[in-house]
Amino acid sequence: MIDHVLGRPSTKFRKIQVFTVLLFWSLYLFRGNKHGPPALRNLSSRLSQRLTVWQTTVGVFLWLYVCRNFAKVMGLECPEPLANLYSRSFFRATWITTALDAGFWTAMKIKPGWLRDIASLTFTVYYLFAAEQADEKVRRVRATLTVDHLRVSWNKGTTPYLWALASLMRPRLTKYPPRAIRIPRPPQSAYREPTHAWLYFDGPLSTLRDQTCVILDIPGGGFVAMDPRSSEDRLLSWAGRTKVPILSLDYKKAPEYPYPYALNECFDVYQTLVTTRGRCVGLSGQTRPRIVLTGDSAGANLAVGTALMVLESGGPTGSPRWDGEIPLPRPDGLVLAYPALNVRVESWMTEEQMSLIQDKSARRTNRNVVQRKNMEYERLTPFTSPGPSSVDNLWRSAFPEADSEAVGAPPTSDKIEERLQEENIAMQTAALAENQPKPVRTRIAVSSMISYVHDRILTPEMMRAMIILYIGPHNRPDFSTDFLLSPVLAPEALLARFPKTYIITGERDPLVDDTVIFAGRLRQAKLRQFRERQELGLEPSRRAFDEKDHVEVSLLPGVSHGFLQMAGFFPESRKHIARCATWIQSLFEMAAQREASTGLHPGRSGRPVFPDPFDGRQPRHHSRRQTGESSADEDRPLEMGARTLAPLTQRSDLSGNAPSREDGTSQAPRSPDPSQNRPLTTGTTSPAGTELHRKRRNAPSRISLPGADGSVSDKRPGAERPRAPSQGSLSSQEDLLDRRMNGLAGGLMGMGEGAQTP
Repeated sequence: MIDHVLGRPSTKFRKIQVFTVLLFWSLYLFRGNKHGPPALRNLSSRLSQRLTVWQTTVGVFLWLYVCRNFAKVMGLECPEPLANLYSRSFFRATWITTALDAGFWTAMKIKPGWLRDIASLTFTVYYLFAAEQADEKVRRVRATLTVDHLRVSWNKGTTPYLWALASLMRPRLTKYPPRAIRIPRPPQSAYREPTHAWLYFDGPLSTLRDQTCVILDIPGGGFVAMDPRSSEDRLLSWAGRTKVPILSLDYKKAPEYPYPYALNECFDVYQTLVTTRGRCVGLSGQTRPRIVLTGDSAGANLAVGTALMVLESGGPTGSPRWDGEIPLPRPDGLVLAYPALNVRVESWMTEEQMSLIQDKSARRTNRNVVQRKNMEYERLTPFTSPGPSSVDNLWRSAFPEADSEAVGAPPTSDKIEERLQEENIAMQTAALAENQPKPVRTRIAVSSMISYVHDRILTPEMMRAMIILYIGPHNRPDFSTDFLLSPVLAPEALLARFPKTYIITGERDPLVDDTVIFAGRLRQAKLRQFRERQELGLEPSRRAFDEKDHVEVSLLPGVSHGFLQMAGFFPESRKHIARCATWIQSLFEMAAQREASTGLHPGRSGRPVFPDPFDGRQPRHHSRRQTGESSADEDRPLEMGARTLAPLTQRSDLSGNAPSREDGTSQAPRSPDPSQNRPLTTGTTSPAGTELHRKRRNAPSRISLPGADGSVSDKRPGAERPRAPSQGSLSSQEDLLDRRMNGLAGGLMGMGEGAQTP
């Protein structure tokens, strides 16, 4: 109460209040009268003769329990927002996840590591029983999130006790454990630090040489946390089912390495896989391996961005734009789980976005999504339904092309027209009652991010924190056009060449709208390309367009975000992991069928019309550097380079020093000057003005977080980009936008009072 009287809620005042109350009553119990104040002494003395100490203790706790739940007993409690949000099994999984988050956040400030791990599990057990206190704890922490909170929450699966428990509960999926390796950068990359990764392969290194397929996995974690070991259930299951090597990247995380460092790192690994023909991971290198990109959440964002950069490397049509250019072959497919494809957190949906969700070919898949948007209005107005009539809505929802067709129809008599309308409306109503969702009764559709604002896994506060940390304090990207940051904005010219994509996501995921919109745009681009090819005679005129040849979306009812990470306490998770493994196998089979039908082998040609520049017979235009030398120390994990195997040394990024080249010279951090962004291709613009072929961005090598003493280095990574001050300035001549961003970033990075944990 003290903090409310002073008008400044603070954890310090709450601590003082607790100690004050405890000290006062402790002194009174030890030094005051044992029967209490004079007014209650007679009553206390009489009750002490009839009640034992046990009866008194139980009675007090029972009375406290009744007082605490008085609103529930009397029916005065507020409604539960999560009552019908999830399925029963997923609700139980979120209950366990919330208790774990609350327990680990409560113990995160305990200094000794061994004591912190034990206290985290102890508090978790308490919060499993005190579920309401866990919800309140998580709500308060998410309101004042820092990067430490995000990492403690998402990296908890790799703590010793939870790791041991998960290993005991996990069935034996593979005979061989994962191997830590490092992937060298390609010679043309602006960076020299190798990429750390884990290789999941159910077999010895001798059989690895005979493999012709590779899964390039990019794990999620909000761009700030989680390495491949956090996704052991998924990766081990895929390795055991597919018998294909899985290269899962431990890319550099924000805010130390902001956008686009992680994206460039993933692209460099893909380029190294192609140019070395898989020798960097232990393959023989006789043929170019087939590559399938996979990713979940933020990793899916990087996977799609990597695929777009690969498509950009070959120009708008994928062919070389000048003599000597080597376009990279596109991936053989993508498998994405609950992808984060849009960093613009929006509240309302546009007409174009709604038309993509309500597309006729995807209505059966998106039926529950449209129903949910309709219920948003019906929940607020249960007794009224303004707007167009239901018949009009049914007509427009079922046949959106009817209006355009009716313009050129010849006039008919009123009676015939009325009769035809009645028959058509009756038929449409019957069909829609069985197969179609209810129409949206309002033209204002709320985005899924706002509809599921109370989601237990992913909240708007967490999205805001991750976006700010990922972009960094020195970048100001164009959120409306930067399709590598928000792949949902990718131009149609690139989407038309996008590989086959499988997407699995929860129907109650706050990111589900961006998923179905991206799938709709991909479907549109493929359909337009298919019709153009038919007009040119490149496709049979009788052949019908099948969208499943290009994109398939699976929406899971009653499920939200991150379900593939919950295999230990969400039984359906293993079924969905196995389904993704089946998709991966089908992508490799389709790639093999395409090669057999064209008569071209990946070792002979990367594309049907161009010779493969990586077949080893072409003269090299660069010198390859060796990544290391062999060593007799067999206890360390191996570094698999293009030619040699060397023991993995301590990561250079853990020290504060700049990376060193092989000649001993230090590499200076690159400048984020926009004139030097993405030196891969030259920029050209489409007729509509959309930039299709932009250069690769360069990212700062590192950003320093505040140290233990709270000091922050004044050095910025690279040259500071000048920016004009905002139009409205404060009286202190400080830039308003700088003040706002410094306040946001300072709280997220643990600087200032805004980072205090409740």
